Amino acid sequence: MRASTDPHGKGVTMDVTAIVNGVERTADVEPRVLLVHWLRDELGLTGTNVGCDTSSCGACTVLIDGRSAKACNLFAVQVDGSDITTIEGLAIDGELHPMQQAFHECHALQCGYCTPGMVMAAVSLIDEYPDLGDRGVRVGLEGNLCRCTGYQNIVHAVLQAAGEQERHP
Repeated sequence: MRASTDPHGKGVTMDVTAIVNGVERTADVEPRVLLVHWLRDELGLTGTNVGCDTSSCGACTVLIDGRSAKACNLFAVQVDGSDITTIEGLAIDGELHPMQQAFHECHALQCGYCTPGMVMAAVSLIDEYPDLGDRGVRVGLEGNLCRCTGYQNIVHAVLQAAGEQERHP
């Protein structure tokens, strides 16, 4: 990571290089830029939503080096050298990830605002704990809020995807 003064008057910027959805991305960013804003505003990955800006809702959840993290709670410079996956990078060759497919099949969304973050958190959860039951899913996702559903269909989707993921390494 290299720091420099931006000739366009932004002040100090730092080079950040990360693999984002399988593509190496390098940019000069101000040290105060949040990861969620870098992803949305600089890289155009608008599936990562800004919900609360306080890390309370989880709408901005992405995977960093395979683990879920709230992008509103990290500066872009903190992910230098990391591998980041957003909701846009989860499907492969147009085929939905088992978690995305399960959310669709189980009707695990209503307005959809929390869905990208919820899906990303659920992917990380079942990667780490593939044998969770109903209660384990509820506890594991308690950092992601949905104001529309009763969570039951979300829990069903996560449990369905956990079974699918065993067949799709």
